[in-house]
Amino acid sequence: MSKTAVQDIQNLKKGPILVALLIGAFVALLNQTLLNVALPTMANDLQVDTTVIQWLSTGFMLVNGVMVPVTAYLMARFTSRNLFMTAMILFTLGTILCAFSDSFGLLLAGRMVQAAGAGILMPLMTFTILTIFPIEKRGSAMGLVGVAMIFAPAIGPTLSGWMIEHYNWHYLFYLILPFGILSIVLGALFMRNVTETSRPKFDMFAVVLSTIGFGGILYGFSQAGSQGWQSAEVLWTLAIGAVALLIFVIRQLRSDIPILEMRVFKYDVFTLTTIINVIATMALFSGMILLPLYLQNVRGFTPIESGLMLLPGAILMGIMSPITGYIFDKIGARWLAVAGLAIMTVTTYEFSQLTVDTTYAHLITVYTIRMFGMSLMMMPIQTAGLNQLPARLNAHGTAMSNTLRTIAGALGTALLVSIMSNKSAEVAKQLVVSMGVDPQNAAQMQTVGMQAMVEGINHSFVVATWMTAAAFVLAFFIKRVAIERKGTVPSKVHTTVSENAKA
Repeated sequence: MSKTAVQDIQNLKKGPILVALLIGAFVALLNQTLLNVALPTMANDLQVDTTVIQWLSTGFMLVNGVMVPVTAYLMARFTSRNLFMTAMILFTLGTILCAFSDSFGLLLAGRMVQAAGAGILMPLMTFTILTIFPIEKRGSAMGLVGVAMIFAPAIGPTLSGWMIEHYNWHYLFYLILPFGILSIVLGALFMRNVTETSRPKFDMFAVVLSTIGFGGILYGFSQAGSQGWQSAEVLWTLAIGAVALLIFVIRQLRSDIPILEMRVFKYDVFTLTTIINVIATMALFSGMILLPLYLQNVRGFTPIESGLMLLPGAILMGIMSPITGYIFDKIGARWLAVAGLAIMTVTTYEFSQLTVDTTYAHLITVYTIRMFGMSLMMMPIQTAGLNQLPARLNAHGTAMSNTLRTIAGALGTALLVSIMSNKSAEVAKQLVVSMGVDPQNAAQMQTVGMQAMVEGINHSFVVATWMTAAAFVLAFFIKRVAIERKGTVPSKVHTTVSENAKA
């Protein structure tokens, strides 16, 4: 049995809670992209194939994506303080396993444990902020979250490239381990329970369907980028995932207490902003994936040089996110989203005009401006959608938003890389015929390959331009949600204390 001690929310120290959440989120998101540049080195060191080592990223994404839909149930069942501590302890234990692993199996196990913690943490952070901050101040708080959500993944490749160039890959995990420990300490000192807990029914069949559905979709999209959309493995995985997901949705709609509430889509602003967020996330990945490919495969830059190209944009976005959050609290999301998506559309189109001689300075400039546009709209539209939901649906809204963003990232990567690969192959065949190139001539074939890849990347950016243009049009329909002060934020914060401990 437990007893609830009640504390006035006005006396709650929100700053330390936000710091603990942000450090945890930063290190979890940094961890997602930290290995990308290091995978070839790790494959050689562990003596495994490239397709095998890729599971360190694919496996992390799958576990992370599968955990997110279940967090709405977890946030109802367990106190936010205990859930945060559990998430960070899991993440830190996984990091320790990775740091001291000497085999691929142990390293993969560590990554899976990390992913389980990270999958709980991200929706929990958003949910906690929605609960402890009044609606008119959420934009500023979510702007700080934007620093972690965009800045951390963007600096991952640069940091990883530098570490691999100077140290062993184990140091990547040594680097993030202190942050995990710090987050646990801060959580123990400052995290509070911000919601009532209950005992909702645990629908095991729904969890199995969710795991198969989201896992199948994510795995299928991730493999499509490398194996192609015609691969039997990709098609079967997507089909099984889609069927499981359909059954899961039907079961949730018929359930009185669903694990993941689909009725959040009855709220028009939430639905609209979620669609825009999905499109923007897919377009964001076009730059983060395609530009390093162009720099390394066409221009011959090193991984650390290609990572450094992304860095100014990431820094600018980190600076702008809190400022954008403050502006959102004053004027709402519509005009921020319109301005941001207008900039994104123009700069994405500019990337569709690449040549084999496009300068490094031009790429940095356009990419930095593009990230400025992203900083104007990413967090405001998410916050605007969540603001429309009643407090009882906050946990489900954050879980749904994070789930769809994860899927959008996988889909964007697979779709845009696939479009690039197919167009490159088509152009290469045309160039060989039109230029009379001898397939046995390595120098000529290299020239053809570089030109074909540029054409493929340009074509992929054309598709991304149309995506951002569609999101730009949709942004005009975002409404400002009326602030309902009553019931928006609970007047009390609940701290669970063991009866036995009290005795």
